Amino acid sequence: MRAVPPGARVYILCAVLAAVVCAAPALRAGAGTPWGAVVLLAVLYALSDQVTRCPFLGHRAPVGMGSFVPVLLAGAFLLPPAAAALVAVPGACLGRVEKHPVWLRRAWHAAQFSLASYAAAYAFGGVGSAEGARGAVSAADFPYVLLPATGAAVAFCLVLAALDGGIRATAERCSPRTAWRGLLLRSLAPHLVHGLAGLMMAVLWRSPYGPVAALLVLLPMYISCWVFAQYHRERAAHQATIRALVQAVDIKDRYTRGHSERVGRASVMIARELGMDDDRLEVLRFAGILHDVGKLGVPTRLLRKDGPLTPEERRIIELHPEYGHEMVRGIGFLGEARAAILHHHERLDGRGYPYGLSGGEIPEFARVVAVADAFDAMTSTRSYRRARPVATAVRELRRCAGAQFDPRMVRALARALDRNGWHPAVTADAPDGPGLSGNVPPTGRTASGSGANTPPGGHTAEAGPARVPDAGRPNGPVPALPWAPWGGRR
Repeated sequence: MRAVPPGARVYILCAVLAAVVCAAPALRAGAGTPWGAVVLLAVLYALSDQVTRCPFLGHRAPVGMGSFVPVLLAGAFLLPPAAAALVAVPGACLGRVEKHPVWLRRAWHAAQFSLASYAAAYAFGGVGSAEGARGAVSAADFPYVLLPATGAAVAFCLVLAALDGGIRATAERCSPRTAWRGLLLRSLAPHLVHGLAGLMMAVLWRSPYGPVAALLVLLPMYISCWVFAQYHRERAAHQATIRALVQAVDIKDRYTRGHSERVGRASVMIARELGMDDDRLEVLRFAGILHDVGKLGVPTRLLRKDGPLTPEERRIIELHPEYGHEMVRGIGFLGEARAAILHHHERLDGRGYPYGLSGGEIPEFARVVAVADAFDAMTSTRSYRRARPVATAVRELRRCAGAQFDPRMVRALARALDRNGWHPAVTADAPDGPGLSGNVPPTGRTASGSGANTPPGGHTAEAGPARVPDAGRPNGPVPALPWAPWGGRR
């Protein structure tokens, strides 16, 4: 039960009670419920889900829709609202769920699909007359039956989107605006298509050939589900590859273990505050996770070196964004993440690296990852210093906003932290004493306290950025950052 917040459990309980209230009239004696049709549709829905094991039916957001949602909509077209609410219950209660607690998530799926089916059946009967709309489910009444069918599909979509946004706002403690943004628009078109398939099932059900003919509609649905499942398997393989790369980086530089995951999480927090679409949000999470993958091309002796780096060693480490970009440039689904990996050490004032971009020249994803990277560096325990408080890290980010960081990204992170707090699940090994190794700088720390090595004759952030010798790149000398987001190495 610890995986589901208390507020979300209360929300689920309310949804279950509402579904029970909606379905209760069908269970009363003398209600005239067509149990034959209810049982047949319920079994068909449950078996279809078990055979295909569509991955998205076990996910948090049902608005992605399973390929056998047309069975539920066919029930809405054929049955009274209370009876239609019963069709989804067996399939939802027996469906595959990946996360615990299983029984709570199954209850949630049953409640939300029951409420959506009830709303669809009610809307289908209410667009025309309650008697006439259901009596019009026949081929002879096309195209007039499309109007109530469209109303039912929209009602189904609205209820699912509302419930999903509500559980997301409750479970993730995000604002309602963030939770509901884009849910309806993304799911409306698929629901309308599935509504048409459900209407075809209902028409064939009422035809002289009976329910057997309605099963023919499920064949293309099964094929589409299979194709979608193949897509999810390929996506899972991509994510496994990314996970392997991140683990390799963590093993190579043990003093920043978990850093990549936390940067990905902080990047997502910023993106949600900025109102990015879910598709871009997922790519940005990949960018945060892989931003330091180029460290695989840096000699391990430099990553774990005791004491300050020489100018030559610093130049080698500063190549890691370009190494990382070369490593991932062939991974098509990363999209904008590739630019973030290459440019996450650029500065707004043009004094970053590798290319000295400034202002709007720096890709948006890179500006987000730069802030997330800096924040985690300051709030994580490293071998050479303890973690700084979140409030101190935010003040440092605000101090450097405009010169080093995009102020818009800094404000977004501050708002997200005020609302949700910061709870890192993985941190680097805590220091056991002053004798630890791992590139511990023996001299002055920077303003952020991250332990960046200050070159001979350099200055701290308060006195102005230190400069390192020419790195041999087109943009000439590369100024050092006021602090370094990993182990004192820029």
